Amino acid sequence: MRLRLLVVGRPRDPSAILLHDDYAARLRRLGVHYRSDCVPGERAGSRYSDAHLREREAAALLDAVEPGEKLIALDPGGTQWSSEELAARIEAWATPAACLVVGGPLGLDPRLVERASVRWSLSRLTFPHELVRVLVAEQLYRALSILRGLPYHRGSP
Repeated sequence: MRLRLLVVGRPRDPSAILLHDDYAARLRRLGVHYRSDCVPGERAGSRYSDAHLREREAAALLDAVEPGEKLIALDPGGTQWSSEELAARIEAWATPAACLVVGGPLGLDPRLVERASVRWSLSRLTFPHELVRVLVAEQLYRALSILRGLPYHRGSP
């Protein structure tokens, strides 16, 4: 099982990086091949329109998706699942490999979203991208804990 988180922009908040990396290490201890990569973000307010910036970021994201990876778009218009529902889907996504894609501050280009096999919405709320990395890694760990019968999920609020 291979899971990869691909985000626009490099994380900078040290506390968010540490928290993400903790969940990444937990996933690896479960035998999951997990990694997080980033592509450069485009600067909003430049000479390009927002739509053009999203297109440029989408091109960089799609170039970074590896052969055989199922494209999962983190998109506010996607489906929201409970942790148990996510657990029921995760193995199908990640066998053999899944690439979960997070856009920049302007979101994902609609054409990239259309190409995705799955559209997943974490919430209707808006989160900072660095926090999204943490939330995704934690939810992946939670889903695999559920599948493996580990007490992590049962002991959480």
